[in-house]
Amino acid sequence: MKKDIIFHPVQGIQVAIVRSINEAQAEEWNVIVINRNAQPITNVFVTSKGYGSGESGTNADQRTSTLRHFFPLINAGEHAVVEPIMPDVFHLNNEFWVSYFIENQIYDKKFIFVPDSIIEDNLIQISPLGLEGVVHE
Repeated sequence: MKKDIIFHPVQGIQVAIVRSINEAQAEEWNVIVINRNAQPITNVFVTSKGYGSGESGTNADQRTSTLRHFFPLINAGEHAVVEPIMPDVFHLNNEFWVSYFIENQIYDKKFIFVPDSIIEDNLIQISPLGLEGVVHE
């Protein structure tokens, strides 16, 4: 007998776009998944893509490549760097679809950073990372 897969609402997971300064004193931006649950998450899949209209009022649609990432384990209270992100795509919808397991239950959520939400005025200090960024819950 086939069992149906039931997706449960995501709690305790955040996606953040964080800024850091590299050794050459240049800004770097990265996408991270933060596990704020009391237990580890496993078999974490993250699919990312950007889409929307062009900059400066152009009507041309823009799309980025779709990227897929897999992390076998993100322990409780820890994070994983998913990918670097360029400021050139901050004017797009930046979508991150996260699926993972806690024990034998699957969880799934789409996180969308809307156009121009990744701006200086929206940056906050993200603990315990010690980095500034924009967090989506």
